[in-house]
Amino acid sequence: MLKIKNLHAEVGGKKILNGMDLNVKRGEIHVIMGPNGSGKSTFAYALLGHPKYKITKGKISLKNRDITKMATEKRACAGLFLGFQHPHAIPGVSIASFLMQAYKSQNPKERLNPPEFCGDLHDKLAELKLDEKFFERSLNEGFSGGEKKKMEVLQMLVLNPDIAILDEIDSGLDVDALKLVIKKINKFAKNNKSVILITHNIRVLKHIKANRIHIMMHGKIIKSGDNRLAKTLENKGFDFIEHLNEK
Repeated sequence: MLKIKNLHAEVGGKKILNGMDLNVKRGEIHVIMGPNGSGKSTFAYALLGHPKYKITKGKISLKNRDITKMATEKRACAGLFLGFQHPHAIPGVSIASFLMQAYKSQNPKERLNPPEFCGDLHDKLAELKLDEKFFERSLNEGFSGGEKKKMEVLQMLVLNPDIAILDEIDSGLDVDALKLVIKKINKFAKNNKSVILITHNIRVLKHIKANRIHIMMHGKIIKSGDNRLAKTLENKGFDFIEHLNEK
């Protein structure tokens, strides 16, 4: 599905990614963890082609197609989605209007039925335990942190990408909301979709059905493993894993 080979990237002339390698198969959930400043968010933005994040070396392939130099909107149409760590508010643009236009832009050949689309959107709002009044509210305007993160998940469910990169989707969520969001992510992956979940929250791993867990430090993945790696991380921390990797 997604193959990343020796990816290097910089922001404002400062090198952040230093040889990132990752291979995500269809239907898999990969969790990327690491301390603040390890390059996790830079990696997410570089994948989507943010203009401030310059890829200087390496290759990104999606479904055997090289997207390394592709524009952001074309990457989205090709099947990538990014759930932001800090979603922005867009005053005056309703959630319904925003999602309908986003869906149409990514599915230009599909004839959209607005009543059917809105009905499906109402159902997804209910699934995320959001009041139907959100339907007409401006995107993220006046939303709590948890509501903003649920909106990112809503976008993922509506746009239905091949692979979703979720940057700290757990932040701002209480325990019940976290369980609900993780349940939706697990279900999404079961539909032959793939997920890269970026987090530094150990408790997420108790709910997510991860295929692989990766530890990222100094702009690259230094160690990968299963839930046993998460247990080591919980007990001994990132510094221990970095030291272990050096042996």
